[in-house]
Amino acid sequence: MQGALLAWWLALCAAALVNVLAWAWSARRLASRAVHMPPDLCASRRWLLWLSAGYVLGCAFRSIFPMVDAPRICLHDTWISRIVVGRAVATAAELCFAFQWALLLREAGARTATLAGNLIVPIVALAEIFSWSAVLTSNYLLHAVENSLWALAAVLALAGFLSLRARTEGSVARFLEAASVSAAIYLAFMVTVDVPMYLSRWRAAGGVTLPLEQGLRTLLERCVVEHDWGIWRGDVLWLTLYFTVAVWISIALPHAPQLRPSGAR
Repeated sequence: MQGALLAWWLALCAAALVNVLAWAWSARRLASRAVHMPPDLCASRRWLLWLSAGYVLGCAFRSIFPMVDAPRICLHDTWISRIVVGRAVATAAELCFAFQWALLLREAGARTATLAGNLIVPIVALAEIFSWSAVLTSNYLLHAVENSLWALAAVLALAGFLSLRARTEGSVARFLEAASVSAAIYLAFMVTVDVPMYLSRWRAAGGVTLPLEQGLRTLLERCVVEHDWGIWRGDVLWLTLYFTVAVWISIALPHAPQLRPSGAR
């Protein structure tokens, strides 16, 4: 491994280390603030912190052992470099991230936000089913459906945050504005970059998919080690954003201001 690919992998490893240290700092800061929080808010923020730990560790693992599922490629020839392992870690991490947003939205107690919070995790769970199906069959159309469901979850989150903005002020209003902008940027990325990428790959493959038996066998076997930058280049953008910006957001969520209005039950 050399050149651009080595530089990218080293950057991912550095980001993984920084992310773990940032989570540890986040946990320490939350512990120092917990004594001044209402008990229900403290419990909620501790949940957000530990869910963040699941996402941080999952992304750290995948940063050190990068894999691309459908073509069965990886950077390292190790016993752990199997798509089934990477996909299982990704599923657990992504569900942790989805639960973070769901808990925050439900905390507000408002109808639209609560509905969005109740729907996000089931939608993401359905996306994970499509993801596993896509990985098993190497069908990029299923990956497009998976990421469309993630985009739908972002629409719901955006609607939930916008519904709360009008009746808030101060730090809560600023948080909701930042969350809304983040959701909008993510939605734009999924609609203009991610989903079209998978649709393009599906068309290029001519609809050819792996038989289930072969897909399951290659899912369990070691990945194909690939050190050609040209092969990885198409996935570098989303992987880099996934393992950096998304992780930073997850680490920040335990420090979100209380969304439920003061005195509300």
